[in-house]
Amino acid sequence: MIDRSVRLARRNVDTLFASILLPLLMMALFVYVFGGAINTGTEYVNYVVPGILLLTTGYGAASTAMVVADDMNTGMIDRLRSLPIRSFAVLTGHVVASVARNAASTAIVILASLAMGFRPGGGVIDWVAAIGLLLLYVVALSWLAAGLGVIAKTVESASTLSFFMLFLPYLSSAFVPPDSMPKWLQPISEHQPITPVIETVRSLLTGTPMGNNGRTALAWCCGLLLFSVLLATALYRRRTSR
Repeated sequence: MIDRSVRLARRNVDTLFASILLPLLMMALFVYVFGGAINTGTEYVNYVVPGILLLTTGYGAASTAMVVADDMNTGMIDRLRSLPIRSFAVLTGHVVASVARNAASTAIVILASLAMGFRPGGGVIDWVAAIGLLLLYVVALSWLAAGLGVIAKTVESASTLSFFMLFLPYLSSAFVPPDSMPKWLQPISEHQPITPVIETVRSLLTGTPMGNNGRTALAWCCGLLLFSVLLATALYRRRTSR
């Protein structure tokens, strides 16, 4: 199932291209157009790149929902139900393909950010920790997207259901400091799961103070992963048992 999902991802060139191109365009937009007007106390490219990395994983995970929805609504799952396959394996294949796709797009975004002037100061251990946290986050997000794809009736509705994955980073500290936002919006930005993950990656790569963000980010990612796996598996079994 992993091999099948990876081959499907490799053939779906337009989705793979979009998951790479959109974050690159967003990074170029904020660095070259808006960056000069935003004061973060440091070079804006160094501030925004960790947020762009989280946005990249969101784009990649959202496409997982559409692929799962396509399988669920085109008869492919009915064929698989006749085989001695655990239900967990079907979704696992899509999640692993999502992680591989996200790894490729994230690597390209990092290379592009270096060309745009991103100068990380973290050492090897910091990079390993940042990559590990991003990997944990994308696995959790991919399982959540798989669950959304299971309940979606069409590929289009799967895209709509996964929209919040793309929107939530804009309400975090990805692009501007939370204290620059309106008073009523600051608590939303400071107490959502994306912000501590971004702040932890930013601290590891650029040396900003981490505080409690590391523990908070791990708690959010582990909790989201457990919730998403249980939810996606339960929804899949419920729908395929009819």
